[in-house]
Amino acid sequence: MLKAIAIIAIVLAAGLAGILVFALMKPDTFRVERSLAVKAPADAIYPVVADFRRWTAWSPYENRDPAMKRTFGGTAEGKGATYAWDGNSNVGAGHMEILEANAPSKLRIKLDFERPFEGHNTAEFTFVPQGDGTLVTWTMDGPAPFVSKVMQVFINMDSMIGKDFETGLASLKKLAEKQ
Repeated sequence: MLKAIAIIAIVLAAGLAGILVFALMKPDTFRVERSLAVKAPADAIYPVVADFRRWTAWSPYENRDPAMKRTFGGTAEGKGATYAWDGNSNVGAGHMEILEANAPSKLRIKLDFERPFEGHNTAEFTFVPQGDGTLVTWTMDGPAPFVSKVMQVFINMDSMIGKDFETGLASLKKLAEKQ
């Protein structure tokens, strides 16, 4: 009996060590990127993204907690605009600040998560004219600390976050093409 327990403990320890070694081999940074062509000019789409108050109309994260608390600050839109949220376990808590606003081509946002996990990332939106429309690209990148690397052994972050970006871009497209 003792021999069986020792074998099981060794197998579990080897498995855990394997997971930790595999996690160490993951990259030190991550990047998620999605793009979508929108049949609207960049100057019609850009203001919807540059004003955090308008994110409720398209962001996939806004409807996950109807009681979420939102705080807006800084400028009304563009560089210096800030947005903080505090919600349930589906949205967590954090804050954003627009660091760069080059209308109508680019927005760069500092994105800090407080919970459920701490994270300090950068989000960026680019708007590139294409014929009678615009290619809108949403990216997020940041460091991948060890805990994040361990999570990535079991969860594909690109797929998980990428699905949200795809949903958000589709909503943004629908909204922009109505105007």
